[in-house]
Amino acid sequence: MVRRTKEEALATRHRLLDAAELLFHAQGVSRTSLNEIALKAGATRGAIYWHFKDKADLFNAMMERVTLPLEQALQLGVNEKAGDPLAGLRGAVLHSLRLMTTDAQLRRVFEVATHQVEYVSELQAVRDRHFNGRNECIADIARGLRFAARDQGVPLSIPANVAAQGLHALIAGLMQDWLLDTSYFDLVATGEAALDVYLKGLSLQPKPLEEKSLCA
Repeated sequence: MVRRTKEEALATRHRLLDAAELLFHAQGVSRTSLNEIALKAGATRGAIYWHFKDKADLFNAMMERVTLPLEQALQLGVNEKAGDPLAGLRGAVLHSLRLMTTDAQLRRVFEVATHQVEYVSELQAVRDRHFNGRNECIADIARGLRFAARDQGVPLSIPANVAAQGLHALIAGLMQDWLLDTSYFDLVATGEAALDVYLKGLSLQPKPLEEKSLCA
């Protein structure tokens, strides 16, 4: 009975997150009420407060469902013990770009996070999570670039933290532009070419574009 209750609670939580994701995408975060989310999920407003502190907490939980795997992939990609640190970093970035084009849920959530959220007072926690997540991502990229430079025996042309900020801005910018019109350019092909040019500008030597074994 206890197990069933836990399973039912988890199912309700997922329904609430699914409903929030769809409503946020359709009408924006600020214009969506918790009551609308509860109704769409077939739950009560009280159920929302059982699972989430407020709208910001619900939004962050929605984001974590899709971003956590990406964050874990990046952390694995910049592992110091990896045989080829640059290939690991490059593979993690391209994996994220490919998922953006093939995973409808991931794309929908990123559209919400990029174009459908306002950092008003009630969503301060959302801004904080975005800020912290960005900083952690940049730190992971910087670590990967340091490992790659050491592995290849070359100094980076600019400090690793500066290079990581630039690389993060390059990839995030490509994703945001692509989400505005997914037919405008090929996100993976453009991202791969831009990534390799950027890495070469840092004095690193990525594998040729045709070698995709780590990124397929």
